[in-house]
Amino acid sequence: MRRLVPWALLLAAALAAPLPGAARETPAQQASQDSTQQAAPLSPANLRVYLMTIGQGDETWEKFGHNAIWIRDEGRGIDVAYNWGVFSFDQPGFYTKLMRGRMEYQMAAEDGVRMANYYATVNRTVWLQELNLTPGQKLELVRFLAWNDQPENRAYAYDYYRDNCSTRARDALNRVMGGDLQKQLEAVPTHSTYRTETQRLTADDIPANTGLLLAMGHSVDRPLNEWEDAFIPMRLMESIKSVTVPGPAGPEPLVLSDAVVFRADRAPAREAPPDRRIAYTLAGVGFGALLLGLARLGRKAKAARAGFFTLATVWSFAAGVFGTIIALLWVATDHIVTYRNENVLQVEPLSLILAGFLIAAAFGKGMAKARLLAVAVAAIAVAGFLMQVFPGFDQPNGQIIGLVLPIQLALALSLRSLTAKPGVTG
Repeated sequence: MRRLVPWALLLAAALAAPLPGAARETPAQQASQDSTQQAAPLSPANLRVYLMTIGQGDETWEKFGHNAIWIRDEGRGIDVAYNWGVFSFDQPGFYTKLMRGRMEYQMAAEDGVRMANYYATVNRTVWLQELNLTPGQKLELVRFLAWNDQPENRAYAYDYYRDNCSTRARDALNRVMGGDLQKQLEAVPTHSTYRTETQRLTADDIPANTGLLLAMGHSVDRPLNEWEDAFIPMRLMESIKSVTVPGPAGPEPLVLSDAVVFRADRAPAREAPPDRRIAYTLAGVGFGALLLGLARLGRKAKAARAGFFTLATVWSFAAGVFGTIIALLWVATDHIVTYRNENVLQVEPLSLILAGFLIAAAFGKGMAKARLLAVAVAAIAVAGFLMQVFPGFDQPNGQIIGLVLPIQLALALSLRSLTAKPGVTG
């Protein structure tokens, strides 16, 4: 039996939590699916279509929300919520596909009431919007969803921003609306980019927020319209409130009713990402000052010298690992959002070599080599900062520069200070 997990934003690696009822086809779900398929040629008079939107959760991958198209007809026993946000850990080569950016996701059909109740139990807001579709559109949607839920049609190539659970729900509705949903939403610009949306939704998870900021390159910085911004379920929910459909007396709202069926006891999502450039710069300056202070004391105190080399080595190793990951994501994977990433000039693979030289220098060997490489690493970071004045080098990575650049400079200066200690040669 396959384990299914909800949609997640994945960049280099991901964790996930199972959806309620980890099996795909319980008897109740199978009955619902059969009923839906049988309903397609029948009258849609009692058929009701909802967009179900689930708000943020506690885990990082839950910060982006979730959604589903819910088909209901109590008279025929139809109660199925279709979502496109699941994948299986059991799929062949799961972790290889994950790292290479070739994830395979799929549609799942869940009991709608049970799905809504589950998200309420884990304190996630649940919204329902009944949609004003024509009888023909409802039947077409039911047919398409039933077709999409066939085993041979469930899987699709997942893309964090352009092809996920929310864009699939959006596209299914647009399909039966004859493209009118896309036409209306594309005409409305937003102040958002893929980067700002990612940063605002993960703002309260500092490690994840920083890691995502490190991993994202230039492709996430293009301004979005409402159609594109609908990759966030909550944005899709808000956007369709202004969409209209033809009616007997003129345009009518697409959304017939809009209700919060459960409101979570948690703060609402931020409307904009926080500007933490000052905070990150202060953190970088603070750590850099610590390195300089330990190096100065280390001329005479062995404990301070040992502390300096320990912190410097850990920092350089971490910077080198992140730099190597960024480089590999850029040149060796299909993670398009990580291409052309200027952060590779702040944390770069050279730091891994520097970490090795620092270990040797701690025992009095190769100090000159460590100092030379540290200067080179710092110079590259400075270059990455100065290059932002040129066209095409304007990645909004001020937070990363503010954090990393002071440390790289302090490390180079610290090693220069330590070389003045008597008895230590290169």
